[in-house]
Amino acid sequence: MPKAASFSLLSIPLLFPALFFTGCSSSGKPSTRGTAYVNVHVSDPATCSGPKGAFSHVYVTITDVQINASGSDSGWIDLTPSLSQNPQQVDLLGQANNQCFLATLGAKTALQPGSYRQIRVVLATNSTVVANNICGSSANCVMMSSSPNTAQPLMLSSESKTGIKIPSGQIADGQFVIAAGETRDLDIDFNACESIVAQGNGQFRLKPVLHAGEVSLRSTSINGTVADSVTNQPISGGSTVVALEAEDSSGVDRVVMQTVTDASGAFSFCPVAAGTYDVVVAAVSGSQVAYAITVITGVQPGNALGIVPVVAQTGTNAAPGSITGEVTTSTGSAATSADISISALQAVSSSLMVTVPLAGQSATSAQLTTAAGASCPTNTACANYTLSVPALNPSVGAFVAAASQKPALPAAGPVNYTLDAFAFTTDGTSTPNCNPSEVKTSTTTANTPLTVTSGQSSTAATLSFSGCQ
Repeated sequence: MPKAASFSLLSIPLLFPALFFTGCSSSGKPSTRGTAYVNVHVSDPATCSGPKGAFSHVYVTITDVQINASGSDSGWIDLTPSLSQNPQQVDLLGQANNQCFLATLGAKTALQPGSYRQIRVVLATNSTVVANNICGSSANCVMMSSSPNTAQPLMLSSESKTGIKIPSGQIADGQFVIAAGETRDLDIDFNACESIVAQGNGQFRLKPVLHAGEVSLRSTSINGTVADSVTNQPISGGSTVVALEAEDSSGVDRVVMQTVTDASGAFSFCPVAAGTYDVVVAAVSGSQVAYAITVITGVQPGNALGIVPVVAQTGTNAAPGSITGEVTTSTGSAATSADISISALQAVSSSLMVTVPLAGQSATSAQLTTAAGASCPTNTACANYTLSVPALNPSVGAFVAAASQKPALPAAGPVNYTLDAFAFTTDGTSTPNCNPSEVKTSTTTANTPLTVTSGQSSTAATLSFSGCQ
């Protein structure tokens, strides 16, 4: 299927200004073919918002948005020159002021036609003076669901200097292309929930994850309603996480957007960039009954899925299973810290694995930072993790334009998982770290298949990274 954007525990929207800028042709040279127009937006549904999620608010202050026609680190074009003097603070977990967006910072902008392969967003330093600052003394902050009116600074690394880069691999179709006479909408999806790393000292640090792509505001949403396959009713209590995923070059579905259902089981992704996606649903009820993931393939913007049925585990113990384990990082001879993102994968065919949303954690992956300690293996930094996952195989079906989707029942047999971990530097740039920067395992510490059983824990083989900076 065509690839959309690519991925990284927690997802959210904003709207960026559209201002005049000079475009380039696909060759990287300035175009003289006439004028086109662009509206630049920011968006993102969220899984980490309270009361089920950890955060009640996540505020960031934006000082600039830039675009680049080449893949190099030169030739950046300023889209928002007025923001440097009037930075805008936005609650990434706030209520959208229309169907899709949290805020609008600009309108129709004239530009030359061309092809654009990089975007970057610059955030204010925490010492920046911000008008009507909700965060108090810091320009960027989080507020926890347990203490919704207490601001805690959101620590930045280089976001206020080099900006948060969105490379071509995280832009739908690899580039934003606009021709003379066209008016197009460019959306920037700030996946804030996946971007927050909890530090051991109680602080929170931003490791930003963003995607971008063209959207059509007339037919841009993907929506549906999740229901128990037997009762046809919404899942009672607990959490239902829905992920919009796109296949990468290695045959793995990566999360592009994520959200949670409302009390009626309804969900909506809006706006969605052009492309073909898989919708992946995971749920656990308030009584800790786990459901198999349901995968609906071949979904496009504008599709309404109707009822998406999910199959509950049955028996005397219908609770989720869990996967526990340890991650280690080293230079090869000494301990060194790294940011780690861990996802659980399940195979849905011989050529495709999907990312399993972590319903028990209202997330789609686990974010952690390794640190040296007495419990770590010699010459390594380490961290432990626990992922709560269903103990059923996936329920899979192709999209049908009907009032209800018709996925096949979960296959019988062992419920096998693969863990997929990525290492990043701790400077906040989402720069890959370690060599290699991706490590997978599908075995336990006893070198047996990584199989999950209801209510029981399986210990995965250690995810060991070396050659880290």
